[in-house]
Amino acid sequence: MVDTTKMMEKFLLKFAKQWIAGDDIDDALISAKEAYKNGRHAIINKLGEYHKTKDPIEKTIIEYDKIISSFRKWKVRGAISVKPTQVGMSINNTTCLNSFEKLINSASNSHVFVWIDMESSEHTDDTIQLYYDLFSRYERLGIAIQANLKRSIDDVNDLIRHGAKIRIVKGAYRENGRIAYKTREEVDQNFLKIMKLLFKDANEFGIATHDSKLIDDAISLSKKHQKKFEFQLLKGVRDKLKPDLVEQGFIVSDYIPYGTNWLPYSIRRLRERKRNIFLLGSSFIQSHRV
Repeated sequence: MVDTTKMMEKFLLKFAKQWIAGDDIDDALISAKEAYKNGRHAIINKLGEYHKTKDPIEKTIIEYDKIISSFRKWKVRGAISVKPTQVGMSINNTTCLNSFEKLINSASNSHVFVWIDMESSEHTDDTIQLYYDLFSRYERLGIAIQANLKRSIDDVNDLIRHGAKIRIVKGAYRENGRIAYKTREEVDQNFLKIMKLLFKDANEFGIATHDSKLIDDAISLSKKHQKKFEFQLLKGVRDKLKPDLVEQGFIVSDYIPYGTNWLPYSIRRLRERKRNIFLLGSSFIQSHRV
């Protein structure tokens, strides 16, 4: 049984390497340089969350520091994306805030953008408060908001009033139907509603989706509203589309996850939307054509 499990994980890893840079930081940095060489920016995310002891939190901060310094050394236009629970929120909010302050100090010296990832709904209030606490001190800071949550339109309105930089995503966590939209149609409708609000009232934001219809909607909205925004797409996914967007003059960032915790992350990505299985599968096939 153990051998079968290992064989299955080995097979899945080969598939997952389409969108996971690899196990360690050097793999992620190679992917970042590759993206930049092709006219795209890079957003690096170290996989792993819910750290409850000091050692993994400190290791995570050290690795993000290395990424930040590497961006500066190579003159790569990049960002890091950090989950609050991987740097202390699972212990307490003060630990998390202190960790982010260390990262922001490093990022500030290197002019690197920092994204705060959004996790499951139990952390939404604390994550937004964390953003407000930090944003007054460092403007190159953004927060992810999930379109599948019913509360998100109100959160976005409030964040915009504070001048926040927002990344809109569909949402990858299983949530209760009382607080979240459950069908693809509902989530897409809310995504579009939030996106229209961003184009109308926000100053800087990210559109994180692989959905062709929503990307086309964003392009149409960009013709009506001159805003600073970027498309953010997962490494190895929609690679035929990315150069087209760059050629049209849009900023495109590769979202580059790395780390040994690739399996739960990949499962969550596949569970998020059935269409993700098709997108990841087709991208895998295209990249392996002779």
